[in-house]
Amino acid sequence: MNDKGTSIGRKTLINAAGTLLDFSTPKVMGIINQTPDSFYAESRSTMAIESVRMAEAMLSDGATIIDIGAQSTRPGAPYLRAADEWYRLQPALVQLRKQFPNAILSVDTFHSMVANNALLEGANMINDVSAGSMDNG
Repeated sequence: MNDKGTSIGRKTLINAAGTLLDFSTPKVMGIINQTPDSFYAESRSTMAIESVRMAEAMLSDGATIIDIGAQSTRPGAPYLRAADEWYRLQPALVQLRKQFPNAILSVDTFHSMVANNALLEGANMINDVSAGSMDNG
């Protein structure tokens, strides 16, 4: 059997702000939603200290990446303006970077302003569910 056809992609390395992630083996991404209405209640956190506690447990359990988002993408959820999303996200992101300086932090957003601010605050990567189609920036 030829295993070349079973591979998802040919490239297995991603540069996450200077840290190379090798995806030749699966990685675990822990999800923290800074929303009161995320579809999965166990992922919700509305306070930075709670997000730190959740991330600590996820990293301890083997997560390679912590993904934090403040915009619910569940069906029917209202979209937040970029400024409102950043207001929810920023305190937790700052605390996570402070508490876990070597962690790979991903920010789930489709707003370019939030993405740019997140990178300036130390996020390693952006997880855009729209693949860049919802904000030309």
